[in-house]
Amino acid sequence: MILSVPKSSVSVDPHSVRRLLADGGLHLHVQPIVDLLQERIVGHETLVRTLPGCAWSTPDRLFAAARREGCTRELELACLTMAIARWRQETGFGQLFVNVSAQAIIDATATDWFRALDTTRPSLAGVVLELTEHERVEDLAPLQEALTRWRAAGAQLALDDFGDGRSSLRMWSELHPEYVKIDMYFVRHVHRDGQKLQTLRALQQLATTFGSHLIAEGVESVEELMVLRDLRLPMSQGYLIGRPQPQVCAVLPGTVRDVLSAREIIVLPSERPVRRQNTTARELLVEAPSLGKQASHEDALELFHRMPSLEAAAIVDGDGTPLGLITRRSLLELTAQRYFRDLYGRRSCLLHAVRDPLCVELATPVEQLTQLLLSPDQRYLRDGFILTENGRYRGLGTGEQLVRRVTEARIEAARHANPLTCLPGNVPISEHMERLLDNGEPFVACYADLNQFKAFNDHYGYWRGDEIIRLAARCLGDACDPLRDFIGHVGGDDFVLLMQSDDWEPRLRAAIDRFNTHAADLYDPEARQAGGIWAEDRHGVQRFHALTTMSVGAVCVHPARYRDAEAIASAAAAAKHVAKQGRHGLYLAQREAIHHNSPSPAATRPAATPAAAPAGSGAPVST
Repeated sequence: MILSVPKSSVSVDPHSVRRLLADGGLHLHVQPIVDLLQERIVGHETLVRTLPGCAWSTPDRLFAAARREGCTRELELACLTMAIARWRQETGFGQLFVNVSAQAIIDATATDWFRALDTTRPSLAGVVLELTEHERVEDLAPLQEALTRWRAAGAQLALDDFGDGRSSLRMWSELHPEYVKIDMYFVRHVHRDGQKLQTLRALQQLATTFGSHLIAEGVESVEELMVLRDLRLPMSQGYLIGRPQPQVCAVLPGTVRDVLSAREIIVLPSERPVRRQNTTARELLVEAPSLGKQASHEDALELFHRMPSLEAAAIVDGDGTPLGLITRRSLLELTAQRYFRDLYGRRSCLLHAVRDPLCVELATPVEQLTQLLLSPDQRYLRDGFILTENGRYRGLGTGEQLVRRVTEARIEAARHANPLTCLPGNVPISEHMERLLDNGEPFVACYADLNQFKAFNDHYGYWRGDEIIRLAARCLGDACDPLRDFIGHVGGDDFVLLMQSDDWEPRLRAAIDRFNTHAADLYDPEARQAGGIWAEDRHGVQRFHALTTMSVGAVCVHPARYRDAEAIASAAAAAKHVAKQGRHGLYLAQREAIHHNSPSPAATRPAATPAAAPAGSGAPVST
């Protein structure tokens, strides 16, 4: 039986779910689902509601009451049949997404209503069953059999709330859903969370592998929608797109249309480098023979003589548990003593071994070992340490290897984020530049540098040098629209900005003025009064250096003119060189207006129009 849409005059018993069903006390709200690529509403999810005055004001309370009464399946089937009935009767609905449990899908195939379906034609084409897991599905075979019959009638399957711990990767793999709905946790604040961004990208790869379409749930802000749009995620729903309401939604809200039609890309949140993230002590492993607990000093000497590259040897008991560590250096010092071989040569080398050696499990992250570099006790760096697996000896690690691995990891991390300013490093800068080129819209590439910085740093020391670099980062960062303008720190006093704001030029001028004003405050009063300091130049000659100021070289980038990020970086660096040589605050290598065809969805602020351009392709701008 297909339940009809109830009228508001229905009398409802507030104490019985079964009576509620019999009296037709349910009705539906619908929430739109948008295709981000086609920029249109393509379907609606149905959400059950009760009439005013009912004891169960929310679906959660309603289903909890149904479980207590033992009529959950009846309630689910009623919601399913009512949703399908409305979808068939109402135009403009698009695809119907309806929540249903695995058991309800199985039970529905046994109803007279389902048996009456004409399976010779896709009578349910456009119906998408959103599989919810109120209880864990242990045996998938009955569900797969039922889904075969639903799909024969034209229906499709979606996994709901994927990633919340209930929807499993196994179900994705075995049920082959046409749609997977990403839990709202991974969408909320994704524009500020690099790890959530990585998760969405990983889910995109899985969707490609399994042939499914992703739907992001819970979109509530413009910034979240911009990230989903730039990731080219297929579909989405949430309060920003439309709240649940009685009527279907035919038109996208203006804010959503602006986001989807805008040509600028959003600045994605910084992502932690993953290449070195899982580096463990296993990478430090040096496979080396060990000595038994009965081994003598002569045995240890013979081992070191046989293996000249071995600087230490572990002493282990019969089951491989480390007992001590003896080093080549200490043993040779002992044997240099008179009568040592006569007295101790045949005695156990444990007598002169380190009895409390550092033992490190192979699975230990290398970052946890950095404390050894800072420890006052440097013997572990000098003598090495023992590497174990499940407490059993596997090999040795050396301080030299540890220093090298930590240094490599830090260098790799610095390529992603500068440790002084925490701004993105070389890799994210290049990646964002490539995204801008792929997008095909014009932008401005800027290279910022500090004049007289070396003299300032040499004169006042690294601490104040770091402070003036952080000041530059703050001034340039404040000049950026966080959604449209990207700032990165190449290293030292060099910064790169990739700007899509129409008013980029006054933003940069204000940043330069602010820096020049506050940088003077970092000098001593005498230097401020003199307008600079006396210090050696790069050639060792003592000369006067003016107060530190900022120079910025800018290039208006039209992607058709540049083949890759390297060409843009070279052009911006050349503009910066001209700016420093001529003491220009801001130098424009190519002045062309940067306008975007569509308004920025994130910015309700007015955009300043770039100043009129003077003649010539390169124009210094006084600041």
